Amino acid sequence: MKLEVVQEQLKRWGEVMIRTASGEEFELHLGDTTIDTEKRLISFRAADAEYILDGDSIERVKVHWSHKD
Repeated sequence: MKLEVVQEQLKRWGEVMIRTASGEEFELHLGDTTIDTEKRLISFRAADAEYILDGDSIERVKVHWSHKD
């Protein structure tokens, strides 16, 4: 999937879930995610680490709706 599509959907929804080619899943939030289209990287900080992902390794973007737990 093109990195620009990930960026577009994140801007549209404010939050998306992605899956990488290695099968890892991440939830990205617009306010704390940086997408560098020149270097083809996605970076963000989570509670356990700072992540830098290969932006061209994204296989899926998923949007989920608000819900009560």
